[in-house]
Amino acid sequence: MSVTLPSHRWQIAPADLDTAMDLARSVEIIPGSPTSLLIAQVLINRGIFSATQVEHYVHGRGQDLPSPLIDFRDLKTSVDLLVAAIAQGSKIAICGDYDADGMTSTALLIRALQELGGNVQYEIPSRMSDGYGINKRIVEKFHADGIELVMTVDNGISAYDAIEHAVNLGLKVIITDHHDLPPKLPPAHAILNPKLIPTDSVYYSIAGVGVAYLLAIELIERIDSDRTASLAPQMLELFTLGTIADLAALTGINRTLVRQGLKLLAKSQILGVQALIAASGAGDNKQMKPEDIGFKLGPRINAIGRIGDPQTVIELLTTTDPDVAQERAQECEATNRQRQELCAQIEEEAIGIVESMERQYLLDRVLVVVAEGWHHGVIGIVASRLVERYGVPVFIGTYENEQHIRGSARSIPEFNIFESLEFCHDLLLKYGGHPAAGGFSMDSDNLPELQQRMRTFAHKCLEPEHLRTLVKVDVQAELGEIDRYTYEQIDAVQPCGMGNPEPVFWSANVQIAEQRIIGKDESHLKVTINSPGFPKGIKGVGWRWAEYYPLPDRVDIAYKLHENKWNGQSNIEIELVSARAVSQSMAMVSCSFSFQEREYQCELSPDGQALKIWNNSGHTLTAIKGQKTAVLATPAQEMKEVNVKEPYFFQLIKTAMAKVGV
Repeated sequence: MSVTLPSHRWQIAPADLDTAMDLARSVEIIPGSPTSLLIAQVLINRGIFSATQVEHYVHGRGQDLPSPLIDFRDLKTSVDLLVAAIAQGSKIAICGDYDADGMTSTALLIRALQELGGNVQYEIPSRMSDGYGINKRIVEKFHADGIELVMTVDNGISAYDAIEHAVNLGLKVIITDHHDLPPKLPPAHAILNPKLIPTDSVYYSIAGVGVAYLLAIELIERIDSDRTASLAPQMLELFTLGTIADLAALTGINRTLVRQGLKLLAKSQILGVQALIAASGAGDNKQMKPEDIGFKLGPRINAIGRIGDPQTVIELLTTTDPDVAQERAQECEATNRQRQELCAQIEEEAIGIVESMERQYLLDRVLVVVAEGWHHGVIGIVASRLVERYGVPVFIGTYENEQHIRGSARSIPEFNIFESLEFCHDLLLKYGGHPAAGGFSMDSDNLPELQQRMRTFAHKCLEPEHLRTLVKVDVQAELGEIDRYTYEQIDAVQPCGMGNPEPVFWSANVQIAEQRIIGKDESHLKVTINSPGFPKGIKGVGWRWAEYYPLPDRVDIAYKLHENKWNGQSNIEIELVSARAVSQSMAMVSCSFSFQEREYQCELSPDGQALKIWNNSGHTLTAIKGQKTAVLATPAQEMKEVNVKEPYFFQLIKTAMAKVGV
C-alpha cells in the first residue's frame, strides 16, 4: 500500500532558549508552579516578552478599557435615539443576519431592549430569497408595520440604497456593523462600525456582536444603571458565543471579554444556551472553552442560518419558557445533523469532480468547481475542506437556476479573496467578503471567463511553493515533555482562537506504534506514538486523517494537546496537525547510554546545534553548541544554568556526544 502524507509546508518559529529561560524564570503561568520552557517559547512567539505582558495576556490584568464613547463618535447619538424611542413607546425594528454573529447580535439587542421596556421586533433576511443584509423589501415591511426606528446588526454598511429608502420614508436608522467600509457611507442617523475608529483602538477587532454588546451596555447604563450588574452577564454570554462562532480574532478586547464570558457560559443564565449546551454535550459545568463553542455550539447555531429558519435561534436565545428552549435546541441539533449529511455528500461529489481534473488546479493555482443540486447554504464549509485538502484557493458554486450561479470562496494566506472578486467585478452580479473568505453570484454564461480571470489573478500572487497548506509550528518538544503539567499551562493561557492560535508543537522521528481507522464514517485516525526517550508512548487522533492511513513507521509530527475525558478518566493526548517524512540528513539522532552507573537517553537536533540528555528520574540537560552554560531542568520544571566545564557535566556531555557521533 502506498504511503500518503499531508501536503503541508511547515513554518517553525525560531527558537530563543535564552529569552525563553529568562521569561520562564520571571513569571508563573499557574501560581506556585514554575513556567515550562515550552510555554515560555509559545508566549515569545505571540510577541510576549515581559512579566507585564504576561500579566495582561494570561491573567487579564493591567488593561484599562477606555469608554467606547471616545472612539465611536455616533455611540452617544445611537443611545439618544434608543432612549427617546423607548420613552415614547415607538416601535423599534432590528434587521439582523443569518450567520452566528448576526443572530447572536439580534438576540442580544432584543433581550436588552425588552428588559428596558422597548417595543421591539426583528427581521432576518432570507438566505434563499433575500441574500445578505437589509433591502428595500424589508424597509417597506418595517414602514408598513409602523416602525419608527430601524437598527441593523452585522450588516447595513454597504446597503446604501436600502438605508436611503428608509430615511426617505421617514424612518430613523442606526447601523451597527463591522464589515469593511464602502466608498460611500449610507445616510443613516448613526453608524457604529469599528472600521471607522482608529486602528490602534482596543475595540478595532470586535465583530458585529461586539458592536451590539457595547451599544447594549451603554444603553443599560443610561436608562437603568442599577440593573447593569444583573443584565450585563447575559449580554456578555451572547457576545462570547457570537465572537467565537464568527471566528473573530481573540486578541485585545475580544480576548479580555471572551475570557470572562466563558466562565459565565458554563452556568448560563440564558435558558436557550443551557438547553443547547445540554443537547450538544459541550462544557464541563466548570468553564467552557473556545473549542466547545467552535465545534459544538457554534455549528448548531450556524446550521440553522445555513439551511433552516433563523427565527429558531432568535427564539432559542430570547425565550423565557424552558419548554420552548428545549424544543428550539432540539431543532438546532436535528438541523446540524442534516447539515453534516449535506456537507459530506457535497464534499464527496466535489472531490470526484476535482480528481477528474487530473491536478489541473495546480497549474491554475486556483480551484473553481461548480455543480447542480448543491445547497448554497453549506458550500462555504465544503470550500474550506477543499482548501485544506488541496492547498489552493477554492471557489465553489451551485446553480440557482439555468441562468444564475451562487458561490462561496475560501483562501490561503497569500491569496486575497475580496481583491480577486473585485478583479472579476464585471462578471459578477453581487459579491462581498474579506481576504480569507467571500461570496458571489453571477450569470452562468460568465463561468468560463470567471475561471480564466481567476487563473490570471492567481498567477499574479501565488508561486508554486504556496500551493501547500501552511502549518505554523511553535516549538519542538520531546514526547516526554507532553504531560498534564504542560497541558495545564496551555489551558491557563486560553482563550485561543483566530489571531491567537493554540500552541502547535512538533517532535522529530517518532514511531507510529499503533494506528487504526475510527469514527462512524471511518474518517478519523487513532494512533499511539512513542520515541526512544518515551517508550510508553502517547495516544493521539488525526481528525479526517483516514486518507493518510497507514502512516509510515517513523515520521515527524506537528500536533496540539487536548484532554480526553471518558468514563471518569482524564488523559492528555495529542491532536495531529501535520506529519512529514523523516529526512536522513535532517533526522534527530537518538541513543541510550550509561554514565557513572546510570542510564541516560540523548538526542541531537537535526542541525547539530542542540544536545538534550535526560534520565529516568525526569532531569533534563540541554546544551547548545558554542555556549558555556547548559540548562538543567528538574521534574518540576525548575531550571538553572550549569557550567558545561564542570567535570561532571563535561564528561556527561562528552559521553553523549560520542554516542551520537559528534
